[in-house]
Amino acid sequence: MISPLKLQSKFTSVWPLLDERSRRLLAANEAMSLGYGGISAVHKACGLSRQSITNGIREIEEGQTAQPGRIRSHGAGRKSILVSDPLLVQALEELIDGQTRGDPQSPLRWICKSTRAIAKQLGKKKHPISHTKVAQILHSLNYSLQSNRKTEEGADHPDRDAQFRHINAAVSQSMELRLPVISVDTKKKELIGNYANEGQQWLVSKEPIKVQGHDFPNPEIPRAYPYGIYDLARNAGFVNVGTDHDTGEFAVASIRGWWRYEGKKLYPQATKLLITADGGGSNGSRLRLWKLELQKFADETGLAISVCHFPPGTSKWNKVEHRLFSFITSNWRGEPLVDYETIVNLIAKTTTAKGLKVKCRLDRRKYPTGRKVSDEEMKQVNVVRNTFHGEWNYLIRPSTSKLA
Repeated sequence: MISPLKLQSKFTSVWPLLDERSRRLLAANEAMSLGYGGISAVHKACGLSRQSITNGIREIEEGQTAQPGRIRSHGAGRKSILVSDPLLVQALEELIDGQTRGDPQSPLRWICKSTRAIAKQLGKKKHPISHTKVAQILHSLNYSLQSNRKTEEGADHPDRDAQFRHINAAVSQSMELRLPVISVDTKKKELIGNYANEGQQWLVSKEPIKVQGHDFPNPEIPRAYPYGIYDLARNAGFVNVGTDHDTGEFAVASIRGWWRYEGKKLYPQATKLLITADGGGSNGSRLRLWKLELQKFADETGLAISVCHFPPGTSKWNKVEHRLFSFITSNWRGEPLVDYETIVNLIAKTTTAKGLKVKCRLDRRKYPTGRKVSDEEMKQVNVVRNTFHGEWNYLIRPSTSKLA
């Protein structure tokens, strides 16, 4: 057998010129020529592991040819952590969901916890991971690091974050029980006519769509009031386009329309509906007409209606804003909303890469403003207020008399 020093010098001269596969095959060929004890001798001479030399011998004996652009056989090497731990991304999103900050209208999101802290928490949940891999996954999920921007005026409500956590817990619990959870709001009213619409679209060069030069508010100009209902569990939207006024009656009528056309088919066994909504507008926490109409809806359907309002000044955190309305706005950018049919068609054609589907209907019913709800009518509302901010979190149960 060749001496160890000569064998080592034989490898030293050519080793730096070879790639991983070539080294493996050269070492394997030398070990085969040495016969018994050849693997150990080559291992000591070149430093390649016994397993790699054995793999090279097998490749030579099986006559495996090199695959273009590869030095290892298909499937070789350590598998990605996302393959070996398929629940990792879900665990990461569950961990940071309650910590998410920023403007949800933007496609980017950002979080307060450091990647090292996140990695530590995931490790405790039996998902070991490095902080660098956490950063890579966050970037792939469209999270990014952001600095502060001075845009807010005034102070946040002291229980703002606590209310966010309360909403997150309520939504998670309802979804675990497979109960319907919807996020609702009215998109900004749109002028109907040949008026400029923000955004750009691809057209023949130097042939833009010509629109009117002014869109001053005028009572005679028709308006559209798109009220959106976003189903969190199914990533589906339902938009009721009103033509009259955005009132509490219109808001609940839109929810009623979603339940009749979609909800009761998707959730036939549901006994409860959770609604997350802004604190103001037609579904405001202090609006009497909103609660009275919800009571009528509860009586009609037999559903217990649970409502969680977002704190003041946080309407953009409502899921309907950045999971439905933002895509509708993007879909009709640069397109004049010349009539109601155009609005309905553009909304209904809104889709996303993640499978969002939207249904839309036109509501030409009248919803007069100035409706006063008396104290006697409010006594008919069977409301149970939560111990934590009952003005934001409450349950409206069907009236027993109606159920009987």
